[in-house]
Amino acid sequence: MARPGKLASMSIEALMKYRDEVEAALGRKADELTSQLSKLDGGMARIGRPGRRVSSMKGRKVPPKYRSKANPTLTWAGRGATPRWMREEMKKRKLKKEAFLIK
Repeated sequence: MARPGKLASMSIEALMKYRDEVEAALGRKADELTSQLSKLDGGMARIGRPGRRVSSMKGRKVPPKYRSKANPTLTWAGRGATPRWMREEMKKRKLKKEAFLIK
Protein backbone atom coordinates (compact mmCIF):
# COMPACT_ATOMS: atom_id res chain seq x y z
CA MET A 1 0.00 0.00 0.00
CA ALA A 2 1.08 3.56 -0.67
CA ARG A 3 1.91 5.93 2.13
CA PRO A 4 -0.80 8.50 2.89
CA GLY A 5 1.74 11.37 2.95
CA LYS A 6 2.55 10.82 -0.73
CA LEU A 7 -1.05 11.17 -2.00
CA ALA A 8 -0.50 14.57 -3.59
CA SER A 9 2.31 13.27 -5.79
CA MET A 10 0.55 10.04 -6.87
CA SER A 11 -0.93 9.61 -10.35
CA ILE A 12 -4.66 9.19 -10.92
CA GLU A 13 -4.28 5.48 -11.67
CA ALA A 14 -2.25 4.94 -8.49
CA LEU A 15 -4.82 6.86 -6.43
CA MET A 16 -7.68 4.76 -7.87
CA LYS A 17 -5.76 1.57 -7.10
CA TYR A 18 -5.11 2.82 -3.58
CA ARG A 19 -8.82 3.63 -3.17
CA ASP A 20 -9.75 0.08 -4.25
CA GLU A 21 -7.28 -1.37 -1.73
CA VAL A 22 -8.74 0.79 1.05
CA GLU A 23 -12.31 -0.22 0.11
CA ALA A 24 -11.30 -3.90 0.17
CA ALA A 25 -9.64 -3.53 3.57
CA LEU A 26 -12.69 -1.72 4.98
CA GLY A 27 -15.00 -4.41 3.57
CA ARG A 28 -12.95 -7.15 5.23
CA LYS A 29 -13.01 -5.28 8.55
CA ALA A 30 -16.78 -4.73 8.29
CA ASP A 31 -17.34 -8.42 7.62
CA GLU A 32 -15.14 -9.32 10.58
CA LEU A 33 -17.01 -6.96 12.91
CA THR A 34 -20.40 -8.22 11.67
CA SER A 35 -19.42 -11.81 12.38
CA GLN A 36 -18.17 -10.86 15.86
CA LEU A 37 -21.43 -9.05 16.58
CA SER A 38 -23.51 -12.01 15.46
CA LYS A 39 -21.50 -14.28 17.78
CA LEU A 40 -22.08 -11.94 20.71
CA ASP A 41 -25.85 -11.82 20.49
CA GLY A 42 -26.54 -15.21 18.98
CA GLY A 43 -27.14 -13.95 15.45
CA MET A 44 -30.00 -11.69 16.52
CA ALA A 45 -28.47 -8.26 15.95
CA ARG A 46 -30.92 -5.59 17.09
CA ILE A 47 -30.87 -1.98 16.13
CA GLY A 48 -32.47 0.53 18.46
CA ARG A 49 -34.14 -0.16 21.78
CA PRO A 50 -35.74 -3.57 22.17
CA GLY A 51 -39.31 -3.74 23.41
CA ARG A 52 -40.39 -0.25 22.35
CA ARG A 53 -43.50 -0.12 20.23
CA VAL A 54 -44.60 2.68 17.94
CA SER A 55 -48.16 3.85 18.39
CA SER A 56 -50.55 2.69 15.68
CA MET A 57 -52.01 6.22 15.65
CA LYS A 58 -48.68 7.90 14.89
CA GLY A 59 -48.92 9.99 11.75
CA ARG A 60 -52.67 9.59 11.35
CA LYS A 61 -55.01 12.51 10.95
CA VAL A 62 -57.72 12.92 13.57
CA PRO A 63 -61.02 14.56 12.66
CA PRO A 64 -61.58 18.01 14.20
CA LYS A 65 -63.46 18.09 17.48
CA TYR A 66 -63.71 21.86 18.00
CA ARG A 67 -64.59 24.73 15.60
CA SER A 68 -64.20 28.48 15.98
CA LYS A 69 -67.37 30.54 16.43
CA ALA A 70 -65.84 33.62 14.75
CA ASN A 71 -64.12 31.83 11.84
CA PRO A 72 -65.57 28.38 10.98
CA THR A 73 -62.47 27.44 8.96
CA LEU A 74 -60.43 27.23 12.18
CA THR A 75 -60.66 23.79 13.74
CA TRP A 76 -58.81 21.79 16.39
CA ALA A 77 -58.68 18.04 16.98
CA GLY A 78 -58.34 18.45 20.74
CA ARG A 79 -54.75 17.24 20.87
CA GLY A 80 -51.78 19.21 22.11
CA ALA A 81 -51.91 22.76 23.42
CA THR A 82 -55.08 24.80 23.08
CA PRO A 83 -54.81 26.96 19.93
CA ARG A 84 -54.51 30.74 20.24
CA TRP A 85 -57.76 31.43 18.41
CA MET A 86 -59.64 29.29 20.94
CA ARG A 87 -57.98 30.88 23.98
CA GLU A 88 -58.73 34.37 22.64
CA GLU A 89 -62.38 33.57 21.90
CA MET A 90 -62.78 31.95 25.32
CA LYS A 91 -61.46 35.13 27.00
CA LYS A 92 -63.51 37.56 24.87
CA ARG A 93 -66.84 35.76 25.14
CA LYS A 94 -66.24 33.99 28.45
CA LEU A 95 -66.94 30.61 26.91
CA LYS A 96 -65.91 27.13 27.97
CA LYS A 97 -64.19 24.60 25.72
CA GLU A 98 -67.45 22.67 25.35
CA ALA A 99 -69.02 25.65 23.52
CA PHE A 100 -66.73 24.99 20.55
CA LEU A 101 -67.60 21.29 20.12
CA ILE A 102 -68.64 20.22 16.63
CA LYS A 103 -72.03 18.53 16.78
